[in-house]
Amino acid sequence: MKNDLFQSFIFFLIFILLLLTSCAGSGTQHDAIISKYDAQMKDEAAPGKSERLNTELAQKGQDLKKAYSSADYKIGPEDLLEIDVFQVPELKTTARVSAKGYIKLPLTDSIEASGLSVAELESLIAKRLEKYVTEPVVGVFVKDYRSQQISVLGAVKDPKVYYATGQRYLLDMLSMAGGLSPDAGSICIVQRVTRSNTVENETSTEKIVVDLNKLLLDGNADLNIPVHGGDVVQVPKSGIFFVDGAVNGAGEYNLKNKITFTQAISMAKGLNESASKSDIRIFRDTGKSEKEIITLDYDSVLSGQEKDVEIKDKDIIIVSSSAIKRFFSKLTAGIGMGMFNIGGAGF
Repeated sequence: MKNDLFQSFIFFLIFILLLLTSCAGSGTQHDAIISKYDAQMKDEAAPGKSERLNTELAQKGQDLKKAYSSADYKIGPEDLLEIDVFQVPELKTTARVSAKGYIKLPLTDSIEASGLSVAELESLIAKRLEKYVTEPVVGVFVKDYRSQQISVLGAVKDPKVYYATGQRYLLDMLSMAGGLSPDAGSICIVQRVTRSNTVENETSTEKIVVDLNKLLLDGNADLNIPVHGGDVVQVPKSGIFFVDGAVNGAGEYNLKNKITFTQAISMAKGLNESASKSDIRIFRDTGKSEKEIITLDYDSVLSGQEKDVEIKDKDIIIVSSSAIKRFFSKLTAGIGMGMFNIGGAGF
């Protein structure tokens, strides 16, 4: 009986010590985790993170670059075109595309050439000539390329509008912009305005996402896409967030798209058995020495009582652990390993 009372008293003391240690050390533990990830972010932002991609851009870039191709080129205002109709020498001519994008040829009305590839313009001219020439075969050659504006923005060393002649490709533009800056992410977005094939004068914006790791590190030349006048090449900055504490997969995660708090916890493989669901904090960078602290209750977020907060770049999510859950977890483990002998001879 005395032995049982003694063991109960020892368990009670251990429980109190764990509880006090948890309460006293929680703030210190949070500070240590935040300091660790702050130091990691400084290393991430330091010069060198994007240097490997820049090295590949300089070395592999020549192998991945494509020769200028008229098949990829989109005709634009002020281009000078040489047009030839097979076995009809009198129709051979040169025509400069007007500022509005049109050309005028013998036997045809004005033709809108701007935005068309060479092959598309050849087909269009041949169709217009069918009433005058039997099965016309048309050849178009870009004799003088206009100066076209292509913007390269975001995490590059020299972001601005560039003036290029001839057909250019993604790697050409990244090289012209001096390569990637240290805070560059691993994707590139090419935005371009496209015309509707069904509704006249209707346009839409197309976004093409290119994985720079696959392009430069894996050498996938197909991703070195052609770019055209008016395109905007955007290299977003890298985004990261961290999850630590009572989760099954603590660590750093990429913030590529919109990610919410619950999605971030799922990416960290969920809460572990000692997690305190009512004491989860997001430490958010404010640009100042003090971080903004957002406290969340996991169950309340899941039930919709609290907002599922969107995660921002450099957020640090710390899931606190419950002293009571830790105690009983260790107690159960201890009993399972034979460390305790309840009602027996002691420990």
